[in-house]
Amino acid sequence: MHTIAMIPARYAASRFPAKLMQDLAGKPVILRTYEAALQTNLFDAVFVVTDSTIIYDTIVNAGGKAIMSIAEHECGSDRIAEAVENMDVEIIVNVQGDEPFTDKESLASVLSVFKEDKHKEIDLASLMTKITDWDEITNPNTVKVIVNEQNFALYFSRSPIPYPRAKNSSTAYYKHKGIYAFRKRALMDFQRLPMLGLEATEKIEAIRYLEYGKKIKMIETHVTGIEIDTPEDLERAKKAWK
Repeated sequence: MHTIAMIPARYAASRFPAKLMQDLAGKPVILRTYEAALQTNLFDAVFVVTDSTIIYDTIVNAGGKAIMSIAEHECGSDRIAEAVENMDVEIIVNVQGDEPFTDKESLASVLSVFKEDKHKEIDLASLMTKITDWDEITNPNTVKVIVNEQNFALYFSRSPIPYPRAKNSSTAYYKHKGIYAFRKRALMDFQRLPMLGLEATEKIEAIRYLEYGKKIKMIETHVTGIEIDTPEDLERAKKAWK
């Protein structure tokens, strides 16, 4: 399989402006993330795809590969789809630019889904991690996922799912980690298909795939990492890096 990693990188961010250019142990967060993906040695190529000349120049000046977006994009999937449209590639992994602790084990686990999918029935693979802290379960910034017995995604939500009507239930809750691996055909379908009501309501792009009948295989991981969404996250990342 010809496999590449794409790191969508917007300069603007509502909760933490310019977060990808914040310093993390002497290098910008986006460069740390790029280097982490590259050092896994899992990909034929790794690219940052961005709307920012600042981010583009940062990657290129460090010897990396970057692509400038042509159009304006609402989400990372659209940005990546534009970049790979004319590439000869089968599997694309979307690595979030704000996850400098991206690890080889997690990336290898999502890629393994496609190696085992002999009939090419799976459209996407992604990661989930178990969460037990009720504050995190109820936090709308934490996207939750529920799956069937085969670990195919049933739904993603910012609300607690399932709703704990039975207080003594032992049901586990899972956080969706924003690493996706796509078959190229699924990604190109995403780009041309309009947003529907559930995605528009939740503001979760993965829901569009479900609304149009795509199959998303979820892999449980115990690697939590640190997503840099706030200045407080950045401080935690700096401590962890040491």
